[in-house]
Amino acid sequence: MTRAQVVGAGVFGLATATELVERGFEVTVWERNRDLTGGASWLAGGMLAPFCEGESASASVVERGQGALDWWERHVPDVARNGTLVVAPPRDGADLDRFAARTRAFTQLDEAGVAELEPDLAGRFRRGLFFASEGHLDPRKTMKALARRLVEKGATLRFGEAFLSESPAALSGPSPLWGEGWGEGAPAVIDTRGYAARDALPTLRGVRGEMLIVRTQEIRLSRPVRLLHPRIPLYVAPRADGLFMIGATMIESAEAGGATARSVIELLSAAFALHPAFGEAEVLEMHAGVRPAYADNEPRVVERDGRIYLNGAYRHGFLLAPDMARAAAALVD
Repeated sequence: MTRAQVVGAGVFGLATATELVERGFEVTVWERNRDLTGGASWLAGGMLAPFCEGESASASVVERGQGALDWWERHVPDVARNGTLVVAPPRDGADLDRFAARTRAFTQLDEAGVAELEPDLAGRFRRGLFFASEGHLDPRKTMKALARRLVEKGATLRFGEAFLSESPAALSGPSPLWGEGWGEGAPAVIDTRGYAARDALPTLRGVRGEMLIVRTQEIRLSRPVRLLHPRIPLYVAPRADGLFMIGATMIESAEAGGATARSVIELLSAAFALHPAFGEAEVLEMHAGVRPAYADNEPRVVERDGRIYLNGAYRHGFLLAPDMARAAAALVD
């Protein structure tokens, strides 16, 4: 088998296509949206933080995510390796203790230590946790870079086109894609459609996430900062040119649509608690997306009816995409 059809150009799809191309496969990526902006991956925070995720995720997620930084650094530019800072308001020190008890690979910081890492947060937090081995990236730049790299290596990316063989049974008959029967040497089909794949993966559930992108020159951060806010835990991820991604809510709902007023107010209030400068920030984007998840919130590779499914990213898409892509490629190879 030397050909592969990857259905979906989110982070799982692009990472899997990359692994397959590097193994010598002729790869076509099919994306029903007109460009990369239509899926949940476009709205991600881009934090490569396996140890922080251990606060609520399983040990499996922590272990599988530890190779993500190296994989991304080999494949795309501008991957930052400068850690994650976790802070809490002084009155919520117990939340910081709880977070520390559930995670590892961090350094305890006092007020001076927080200020040394992030000078613009000086005097605002008495304590913090620094996860030095973590990193982050800009998901949008990263997806564009992966797509360009795939084309350079000979892959075909077809946007605005659904994969026509929606039924695995169609693989044995005439193919409208190739004008011939698949027959011997039929391409592998790897389905990474996210929540849209619930027709084949009925146990998927939707988890709605809302995020903001704001711009301000009044504060600078060198790394993602997580604020253990009493109402809504918040992360702020810095991007270039004074941009910050603020997110993200986790609501048990598959309802599409824009961000709700309540979520926007809560996110902005929490960001203001991190630093008052966010109160004057220009709001550039407000979005909501539906993230696919299984009951245990762990993604998995499923083989069914001649097709390989990668799904269930939950909040770990960029963190676990390298591990998932390697697992899928190994099944095909």
